[in-house]
Amino acid sequence: MTTIHLLGLCGSLRSASSHEIILRTAAEELLPADVQLHLHPLHCIPLYNEDHDGDATPGAVRALRDAARQADGVLLGSPEYNHGMSGVMNNALDWLSRPHGRSALKEKPVLSFTASPAFTGGVRAQQQLNESLWAMQAVLVPYPQIVIGSLSTKLSQGRLTDEAARQFLRLGIEAMIALIKIDRA
Repeated sequence: MTTIHLLGLCGSLRSASSHEIILRTAAEELLPADVQLHLHPLHCIPLYNEDHDGDATPGAVRALRDAARQADGVLLGSPEYNHGMSGVMNNALDWLSRPHGRSALKEKPVLSFTASPAFTGGVRAQQQLNESLWAMQAVLVPYPQIVIGSLSTKLSQGRLTDEAARQFLRLGIEAMIALIKIDRA
């Protein structure tokens, strides 16, 4: 049995981030035994500047790109700020999309989720995430958008505890795993 390695990226830098809680819950409780989810922090990723790309690419960005290239699939969690994805996630995707035409996510299965205290769950950020991922030629996992609304009622003691949200996220991850296994065959 070959282990499947997933990369988790959290679009929030906040301590006790809800999105990080969801990613950690997925890593520790929702994955099959042959799947590992590694969370890669985005705290040290500088703002994208093409002058600092190429030979001058910062080490933190090189590590992010390497982690994305080595992963079999990527799970993104982003809050919704002003009807769009977080600046942190947008910046990470900007770095991952370069150099042009050679994105670290090109042809890589990617599943995203958003969560929000609002009942809409960050659905507008999902659209922006999907457009960016499509432009980067990532493989969007064919699964309904994972939006977790009314988030404060679905987290407890540092875990995603809402069973319906857990099940929907788990099934999305399983859809990504199925894509990875098809690609490996």
